[in-house]
Amino acid sequence: MNRRFFPRPVASGALALLSLLLLAPVRWAWAAPRQDTTQPYRSLDVFSEVLAYVENNYVEDVQEKELVYGAIEGLLQKLDPHSAFLRPEAYRMMKDETSGEFDGLGLEVVLQGDDVVVVAPVADSPAERAGLQPGDRIVKVDGASVRDLPLYEVVRRMKGPAGTKVVLEVMRVGFREPQSLTVVRDRVRTSSVDWKVLDPAAGLVYVKVKVFQDRTDRQLKKALDDARQKLGREVQGLVLDLRNNPGGLLDQAVRVADRFLTSGVIVSTEGRGQRAPEVERAREKDTEPPYPVAVLVNRGSASASEIVAGALQDQGRAVIVGTQTFGKGSVQTIIELEDGSALKLTVAKYYTPKHRSIQELGITPDVVVADRATRSPSDEGPAERDLKRHLHNEQRDEAALEPAPDAKAPTAHPAPAPQPAGDVQLERAVEVLRGARAPRAPEAVAAPLPTRG
Repeated sequence: MNRRFFPRPVASGALALLSLLLLAPVRWAWAAPRQDTTQPYRSLDVFSEVLAYVENNYVEDVQEKELVYGAIEGLLQKLDPHSAFLRPEAYRMMKDETSGEFDGLGLEVVLQGDDVVVVAPVADSPAERAGLQPGDRIVKVDGASVRDLPLYEVVRRMKGPAGTKVVLEVMRVGFREPQSLTVVRDRVRTSSVDWKVLDPAAGLVYVKVKVFQDRTDRQLKKALDDARQKLGREVQGLVLDLRNNPGGLLDQAVRVADRFLTSGVIVSTEGRGQRAPEVERAREKDTEPPYPVAVLVNRGSASASEIVAGALQDQGRAVIVGTQTFGKGSVQTIIELEDGSALKLTVAKYYTPKHRSIQELGITPDVVVADRATRSPSDEGPAERDLKRHLHNEQRDEAALEPAPDAKAPTAHPAPAPQPAGDVQLERAVEVLRGARAPRAPEAVAAPLPTRG
């Protein structure tokens, strides 16, 4: 990686509750801006002149810092939706959330047009227990409309000491009018990895990665080691659940993918004017045995989740099961500023090992299985392509819309009708693992066999 960037404990994000902060692989930098000596910033003279007029002549007193912050925010709003100026309070919130503990609701939200839309509630959070769902639109917080508020301010109002209450007005597909929902804030502890043994006799294990934050890779290793200890033998098949994982730290996504790969490219990033792409490669050390892996994804799987899914798919190491992912294919760097604020700036696009850009498109599963509650793709919540000013995919053509090479077409596995109960995506992933382990001809297997990279 470029030496300018230093992974730090923060947050997609996930867990940043602010999709503004987390729906992207995040890198950190403390680098001086490059000066443009060929074209002096003459427009800054105009800005200084306007600032002086406002300070000296506006009908009411205004604080210079507020004017400057507002101007910076306006500047960043001309860029893609994932570039942002973080005021000191918002930046502190981001760093606190990255540590894995914070007081609040545990709710990942994103701006979709003028609406604040739920991407996903954090697992076992007050938001999840209250019944908030992906795609819900937050209309009001404690009676105040969110329409004209910046996203960080909406999140700030939802945060607060554990035990206090916040009233949300929520609009959902099927509602005739917004419904009021009272949620009790709590201490949200985001251990980023949960696990359980699905079938002791068959040696099948389930691991859910909720967000890519500091120590996620270590928590994943511990989960797999604990599973082996409980089984009393090696894992025979793994379901890696990345559903509703909004992303997070780039280095952690690379390490998680590396845990299942012995060699080859994991992800490459390409920024403007770079001489050559930055390429992250797998190493054989500490690689898991080549047991079958099925990765669960959905619309809420974004950014770092898509890096992992894309790497394992392209390298033929796992079968991807679920629905189309979010489509977040850019990398942000966090630049800490001298007054405690920070700049989150999109600096590169990332590509899967076969140089696929998933920007706007997402990862197409090898085995398409709709969630039991999903009636249509529009009910799954927002996607990258729904966001204003999103970056466009230079590969967007018929070839880019096809499934990954070497993957069976999703039409071979049509999505089942919504079921009354049960996790049909998880059930299908287990079927894939059992099929991959069964001693039968390859053509009889319901999905591509996972292979060691």
